[in-house]
Amino acid sequence: MAELAQNRSASGEEDDDYMGDLSHFLPPDPEASNPPKPSSKKASSNATLFVQSSKKKKKKKAKTLNWQEQRKLERERKQEEEDEQTLARIDAPIPQSNVGFKLLKQMGYTPGSALGKEGSGRAEPVGLEIRRSRAGIGREDPRKEKRKREEMKDLHDILMKLREEHRYCLFCGFQYESMEALLSNCPGTDEDDH
Repeated sequence: MAELAQNRSASGEEDDDYMGDLSHFLPPDPEASNPPKPSSKKASSNATLFVQSSKKKKKKKAKTLNWQEQRKLERERKQEEEDEQTLARIDAPIPQSNVGFKLLKQMGYTPGSALGKEGSGRAEPVGLEIRRSRAGIGREDPRKEKRKREEMKDLHDILMKLREEHRYCLFCGFQYESMEALLSNCPGTDEDDH
């Protein structure tokens, strides 16, 4: 390396390397026959600091998410905050200074009573369900649907295990003496069959 530096200085080539020579900061390689020795105590402390800081950076990198995941988490967090604020505002009654409330009061509405000529209408406003999925109105949130399917599969697995290992039918509420008795007396594996 020293020869390379001498050749560069002799030929007039002087590259400004902003990183400098980092080899003296690296820990000694046990496989190398002549490991580099630091020239002073300061260099050895720098080497340990470099190693420690590189270990910390690796730990941080392992914990950090890529920008897309960070963006998704941040968006979900903001949506949850907005939902909480919206639900908090909905729970609060309409103030009497509200124009709509004043109009209702002029038409004979009293707070807490039902709407309509005979008072047989709604007493509470129509409920609000915040939907963040892009599924249609009649459709459940895809995440909820997936969770339901998983729960149903788990329930089915448990019921089958009860039938096969313990000869028990949950819907019949009976434990049979043998598998043949279970198959002949139990109408089926589903609740609809019973």
